[in-house]
Amino acid sequence: MTLTTAEADKLLADHFAPWVQALGLAAVETGEQHAVLRLPWSDRLAREGGGLSGQALMAAADTACVIALSAARGGFGPMTTVQQSTTFQRAVLAQDVLVHARITKLGRRIAFLDITLTPEGAEEPAAHATTVYALG
Repeated sequence: MTLTTAEADKLLADHFAPWVQALGLAAVETGEQHAVLRLPWSDRLAREGGGLSGQALMAAADTACVIALSAARGGFGPMTTVQQSTTFQRAVLAQDVLVHARITKLGRRIAFLDITLTPEGAEEPAAHATTVYALG
């Protein structure tokens, strides 16, 4: 049983800190092994030079993982980020970003995910991340 996008949006509203909610993330798609969130462009998330900040991208990637795992597990439950590694490939300028989180291994106590962050309409990702979660 996977989550609907409306249920995923409710998880975003109910289970995340106000600063994460301030990113404006919204669920675009959920499935048995993945989730896609939209990170809307905002000047307040841009760093000097006009590019979207890496911190915003990393927080969006981490949040998309929680939604993907919640979808795979049939609802929200305790989980903790154990490790996240992010590689930034190019700047995002004045574009929304689609954050694709895909579960590569889901065990009883640990999960591994692969995340791509791609400006909407672009072919090439702006960043790639891998994440490990401990599941409660």
